[in-house]
Amino acid sequence: MEKPTRLFDLLEYRKQTKPDRAVLVAKQEGEWKKYFIDEYISLVDSISFGLMHLGLQRGENVALISADRPEWNFIDLGVQQTGGVLVPIYPTISEDDYRYILKDCEVRYLFLENESMLRKVKNVIPELETLQGVYLIEKKEPETEYPTLADLMEEGRNNAQPDTLASIKASIGTRDVATMIYTSGTTGHPKGVMLCHQNILTCMYGVEHTPKAHFSRAMSFLPLCHIYERMMNYFYQYMGYETYYAESIAKVVENLKVARPHMMTAVPRFIEKMYDGIYRKGEKLKGIKKKLFYWSLRLATEYDLDGMTWWYKIRRQLANRLVYGQLREAFGGHLEMFVSGGSAIQPRLARFFTCIGMDIYEGYGLTETSPVIAVSSSAPHGRKLGTAGLPLPGIEVRVLEGSNEIVCRGPNVMLGYYKQPELTREAIDEEGWFHTGDTGAFEPEGQLRITGRTKTMFKTSMGKFVNPEAIEEKFKESPFILDMMVVGENQKFAAALIVPDFQFLQEWQERHHIHCETRDEMVTDKRTLERYNKVVDKYNKFFGSTEQVKKYKVLNDVWDTNNGCLTPTLKIKRPIVTERCKSEIESLFK
Repeated sequence: MEKPTRLFDLLEYRKQTKPDRAVLVAKQEGEWKKYFIDEYISLVDSISFGLMHLGLQRGENVALISADRPEWNFIDLGVQQTGGVLVPIYPTISEDDYRYILKDCEVRYLFLENESMLRKVKNVIPELETLQGVYLIEKKEPETEYPTLADLMEEGRNNAQPDTLASIKASIGTRDVATMIYTSGTTGHPKGVMLCHQNILTCMYGVEHTPKAHFSRAMSFLPLCHIYERMMNYFYQYMGYETYYAESIAKVVENLKVARPHMMTAVPRFIEKMYDGIYRKGEKLKGIKKKLFYWSLRLATEYDLDGMTWWYKIRRQLANRLVYGQLREAFGGHLEMFVSGGSAIQPRLARFFTCIGMDIYEGYGLTETSPVIAVSSSAPHGRKLGTAGLPLPGIEVRVLEGSNEIVCRGPNVMLGYYKQPELTREAIDEEGWFHTGDTGAFEPEGQLRITGRTKTMFKTSMGKFVNPEAIEEKFKESPFILDMMVVGENQKFAAALIVPDFQFLQEWQERHHIHCETRDEMVTDKRTLERYNKVVDKYNKFFGSTEQVKKYKVLNDVWDTNNGCLTPTLKIKRPIVTERCKSEIESLFK
């Protein structure tokens, strides 16, 4: 069968290639429910028929605000088949962001996960002049005035027009808009990124040869409203995998034991938490078992893809029998591959998990590039720890001389920003090169190494450039540091705000018999600050004198999406943090 040229073609492709394997699996009402392709197609078509009956026109925008669940996929492809455009929105953003996005995209129909989600946008709904209907995927309160997804699907089945739907699908081209995704917005308002079918399929086909032939199951827990997880979700369907949805991020490890997947996507912060959990397991051991456990962990952080000595290989085999096999079993026993994206992963973590048998494949890209620009692969020189791998096949990537900015050109580059022609021209030049705003360099073998952001780099009053993200990523190798923001523009030196990993810090303080009642006491304790001095001194040695952190402040709270300091993809909103911590920053330069 020919490869899909539109995303909804994946349905018929799956029916022809892997009809006997479940497509999606999720826990519903306490039981794991499997959706096979015939039921999947039927549910998608019923949504398409329902939207057609309502009068949804080609090119109109339909918004979806929900956590990951099979209904997410049904709505996605149901909208696409009618020629509509799905606008997925994070369930965790502010009311003002919902207001801006829903007005900006001129939403026609809105799907919400449940009454809880409805309450988040109830003040916004009356302001949406273009809105014609709201549907709840799940309704537990009978008095709720809005109909459900099931109601729409029933309406669709009662008014099915299969010939009309077939005609509409046939008229949709691979360069037609399939979805519009609003960027997280680390600065300013979010922008609607218009992606066509070809954009996303280019990335999907670009990674198809990397997984091993025996893979058949994947775990999904990252938000589908982010193009990274969504593209991989399409990929799993194309490859014939069963995709298990985790119940929540807190239950990922528990669910891994049920799903027993071969691969999954993750962000560096999640992988860091996995490592921290493994490290803490050793604290419960005693005697020789504890020594062997931590010896095995140290050995794993020394791993490299090439050039390991025979002596290292012998020790690794021993560690595999004694420790690594048990660690793999704790994550389901079959997990062989993580695809890490969203931000750079610390090389020590990539070394560790690859050594114990759960390979880390790192990728790089943006929403505007659908999202892949470069990714680790099984091709010759396709992997090098600390890099994002080779550029995707069929995509041109350059590093501009002088600025070191990464630019990209190819069929993965977005159509443009919705109703923002000037911003589109700023992002994509006359020759078709998309300017990422990221800085990087090519390794001798061709792998792309990401070094920072052009917009976050600053110059001190001494005229020296500082790349804060490179410093932050290095310092965050310390388990004492959860987040960090380097500051110092137009100042004499670089300084930093440090957010502790309070769970780790509490455990460290307990081991050292330091008793603190509050977070404020935890970060002002004399012995604790002495320990942070050692951490800062250790990591400063990796940088030149003009980049070293001369002063720092350990904060007594955390940055997250709820207080607006992090984007939904966990990137720091620097202007928000700068304003929130204005007095702390000023104190660093007095």
